[in-house]
Amino acid sequence: MIITIANQKGGVGKTTTVVNLATALASINKKVLIIDMDPQYNSSISFNAYNPKLSIYRVLSNDIKIKDTIQHSQIPYLDVVSACEDLAAAEYELADDEDRNFLLKNFISDIKNNYEYIFIDTPPTLGLLTVSSLTASDEVLIPVQCEFFALEGLSKLIKTIELVKSNLNINLKLNGIILTMYDKRNSLSSLIEREAREFFDAKVYKFNVPRNVTLSEAPSHGLPAIIYDLKCSGSQAYIALAKEFLERGNLNGSK
Repeated sequence: MIITIANQKGGVGKTTTVVNLATALASINKKVLIIDMDPQYNSSISFNAYNPKLSIYRVLSNDIKIKDTIQHSQIPYLDVVSACEDLAAAEYELADDEDRNFLLKNFISDIKNNYEYIFIDTPPTLGLLTVSSLTASDEVLIPVQCEFFALEGLSKLIKTIELVKSNLNINLKLNGIILTMYDKRNSLSSLIEREAREFFDAKVYKFNVPRNVTLSEAPSHGLPAIIYDLKCSGSQAYIALAKEFLERGNLNGSK
């Protein structure tokens, strides 16, 4: 299964979700690949896998085959394809390519059978990198920060997903919505949660990701939070989310 993690807002926990959800699945021997499509390459750094010479940009530029860019992480069963700064130029360089939205899908087709799950980390925009990721995916998972304008941005993203589904990828499904940076002491967090669950119902994951300093600290050590501090509240939340992710997959007939 190929899953894009997307939200056009920055700082909502996309990379944190990719890194820790993938790590949790790999820890139970699920074969996982992370493709970093964000020019900020934070997912790559989180596994000490940043390598411009083996980046997805070079794949999109037809300089190297995607199978030759795959790096093994320090975590068994988890591989990474790095991003790099040059990805920011890809939208301009590929603007005249009629198949630009399908390039990533075509490249992934060569390796997708080697993995149970492929997670794609996307930039905080709805440009080519995100659209091509959605086009290549079976499902999309949306982290939403518990803040004032969160639901307004979420509605816009849902519309974009529907457009991609109508025009580029008829099989694309919404896997679910994860509420991040949740603070039970803050009435706004509770309000956002209540409204999200009322409007999107079962699409919202049962478990929220709390506001937790360890989740922010772990990448600076080149480690997922689950490896850096298994017992912290953020790590425990992602372990619970991984279980729910698998349950949802079983209900939908996925792996």
